[in-house]
Amino acid sequence: MRFFFDNTLPPRLAEAIHALIRPDGHRVNHLRDRFAANTKDPEWLGTLAREGDWIIVSGDPRITKGRHERAAWLESGLTAFFLKSGWTNLPLWDQVWRLVKYWPDIARHAAESQKGSGFLINVNGKIEPLG
Repeated sequence: MRFFFDNTLPPRLAEAIHALIRPDGHRVNHLRDRFAANTKDPEWLGTLAREGDWIIVSGDPRITKGRHERAAWLESGLTAFFLKSGWTNLPLWDQVWRLVKYWPDIARHAAESQKGSGFLINVNGKIEPLG
């Protein structure tokens, strides 16, 4: 599986998760690995949609609510995990241990869900489908 971390998450976090999942044949790219840091959501979503089979991990649940951002995500058909409010306010090391701890559940949901599904992850690891 290919995971894509958007710019709301630290590049070092993407690198750490990548190092852990790489032996299983999976990978993580951060937005800044491929795009300028100020690239708008609809632009990178469109590019990833054309490439297909990316799974988005975002610290910005507003993508699910903003008119243009939501439309771009839904049109992309990409599965996405949005970290609920509170995540991005955590210190880096708290984000790291939580994401590492919850990663097996994230990967399982990604593998078992229908393409284009969306999920919210709270800081306690509960993964809820977007309705």
